[in-house]
Amino acid sequence: MEIKLNHNEILFLQGESGIVGIIKVAKENKMLFIGTPDNEEIVQFLESDDLIAVSGFGTTPKYEKGIRALAYLTKEMDSPILVLPKDHPSSKRLSLVLSVGDKVQLDCNIRPGTHPEQDVLCSCDSLSGLWIEKTPEGVKLSREIENYKIEDF
Repeated sequence: MEIKLNHNEILFLQGESGIVGIIKVAKENKMLFIGTPDNEEIVQFLESDDLIAVSGFGTTPKYEKGIRALAYLTKEMDSPILVLPKDHPSSKRLSLVLSVGDKVQLDCNIRPGTHPEQDVLCSCDSLSGLWIEKTPEGVKLSREIENYKIEDF
C-alpha cells in the first residue's frame, strides 16, 4: 500500500491501542545523533526522504499531540535520540518512542526505548509486523491499513 506524503504533512496510523505518526525528515540531508547505553554516540546520516516514525502507546488526542511534538523536536531542533539500557526501569514508563531512517518495522515484542537500531520500533499489537518504507512520493506500507489520516504538520 502506497500513501503520498509531503514534507509538510504527518501520517497517523491508528491501531487498537496505539498510534504511529510518520513524517519526512526534511528537504535537505542532515545528521542525527543517537546516545547509547555504552556512553557512545552514533551519528546517523539522513537523506531528505527518510522518515521519522513516532509510536504512542495510547489513542487519545494527547498522543497525537505528543507524537507531533517529538517529531518536531527531532526534525526541527535536531534533538538527539537517547537509548536506554535493556533493564532500565524507565523503559516501562515511556509513552512515546521513535525511529528514524529509510524504513522501520513495527514490533510489539520489544522493550520501548532500548533499541539503538533505527529500523525497529515498538508499537501496539494491531500494528506489529508492519513495515514502513520511504518512497520519493511518500511511504509504502507492507500491508493495507484502513484507519489512517494525513494532516498538516
